[in-house]
Amino acid sequence: MSSPATSSPSQSGAFATSPQPATALHRATPVTLAAVLEQLPSAQARWARAAGFDAQPGRILLLPGMQAEVQREGQGDGTALAGVLVGVDPDQPLWQLAGLPAVLPAGTYALADADEAQRPHLLLGWALGALPSTRQARQSDAATAPSLALSLARLVASPDEQAAVAPMAAAIGEVRRLVNLPANQLGPEQLAQAVADLAARHGARYRQWVGDELPAAGFALVHAVGRAAAQAPRVAELTWGDAALPHVVLIGKGVCFDSGGLDLKPAAGMRWMKKDMGGAAHALALADLLMQAGLPIHLKLLVPAVENAVGAGALRPGDIIEAGDGRRVEIENTDAEGRLLLADALHHAIRSAPTPPALLIDLATLTGAARMALGPDLPALFSNHDGWADALLAQGRAQADPLWRLPLWAPYRRMLRSDQADLLNAASTPQGGAITAALFLESFVPPELPWLHLDLFAWNLEERPGRPRGGEAQGLRALYALLSQRFASARSAFA
Repeated sequence: MSSPATSSPSQSGAFATSPQPATALHRATPVTLAAVLEQLPSAQARWARAAGFDAQPGRILLLPGMQAEVQREGQGDGTALAGVLVGVDPDQPLWQLAGLPAVLPAGTYALADADEAQRPHLLLGWALGALPSTRQARQSDAATAPSLALSLARLVASPDEQAAVAPMAAAIGEVRRLVNLPANQLGPEQLAQAVADLAARHGARYRQWVGDELPAAGFALVHAVGRAAAQAPRVAELTWGDAALPHVVLIGKGVCFDSGGLDLKPAAGMRWMKKDMGGAAHALALADLLMQAGLPIHLKLLVPAVENAVGAGALRPGDIIEAGDGRRVEIENTDAEGRLLLADALHHAIRSAPTPPALLIDLATLTGAARMALGPDLPALFSNHDGWADALLAQGRAQADPLWRLPLWAPYRRMLRSDQADLLNAASTPQGGAITAALFLESFVPPELPWLHLDLFAWNLEERPGRPRGGEAQGLRALYALLSQRFASARSAFA
């Protein structure tokens, strides 16, 4: 899934294999600083104390040293970079080094401590810090700028470590790139083409249903949401692997722009709705990682791709549409469109599966209610299966990729009752909105099939080290680690 905007860390010069010569990176916290200084040469320790270095997260201090060769030749004052002190947050291993590639002088660096448990996170954070931002990449062209890097600072890592880090860093970069694309460059047609391109790269099977083909194929809800847009709605499907293997389904919400439909969003709420295909971006990236790893599964990726537009054919409040499973859905709110796409996709995935799926996963930028509850950095997890949910939460902690489980509170199903149809697409009250959305989706999943639903934000509101403002991958590392572990994939430091 590489592109000029998501060149791999090894291509961008983020890493070096040879440790000679390398400048030592010394991580410290306010609690451990004294012990770290005790390990340094006395002149460097005195320098750090005189500079008032306090090891607060994000602080760095360059440690000068004497270079004999320079002294003998009488050049300059004989000083050279001997080390770097880095203040880190012990609870955020992924981001401890993420700010360094953008600020360190050109050169090769090596971690002074041998924390093997944290090392994969530290290397990945460095790699993400070395990825170019959208601003840096927007003028690049694959023919003239095949690789980019923020700086010439490189971190020593073994070839195996680099091979483990590169796919995940590239996948995260690809999620960011896709989410950041404006809707006039990434509409339903282009998003479906991204699925087709991914299938071609991995020798997978691809098909799609477009426009008026959708209702007869069981995607009437998808068609109703997207029919008013300039680009026809569509569903893109990728299938990969031996049908006799465990069947895993990935579904990504692909609303390339969400105006809210006739229940129009206010201007502030609409401004960044190019990101409403963030679930699809995550599903594409995760599918790519799984196929690269050769995971022994039968994989199905489904991306319903639409624009929720206002036009003569727009879905109306009060309309009743027959879902793929035959139930009639009354439209309470046209801005609750993502769950309509996922409902048809879930039904199709289940009825078309060669065997009952071992796991269903859907990813979506679904509700503002989840963000009000958990904020921008913590995706909401819903599941009908405690074992799978607990395992994913554990991987989220292990991979520094946290999620928070919210309940499928059954009494709230009453909020989705319709007087005219089988169910409403949304409750009339905003209270518990993330839960009622998840309950709507759960009604399309047989209780015996394990199902994970991630309600994502997929966006950084502010610039932070290794995390530029804009599109962001959330839950991707946790999901990949979970699937790699459960389905016996090796070859990854993140499994």
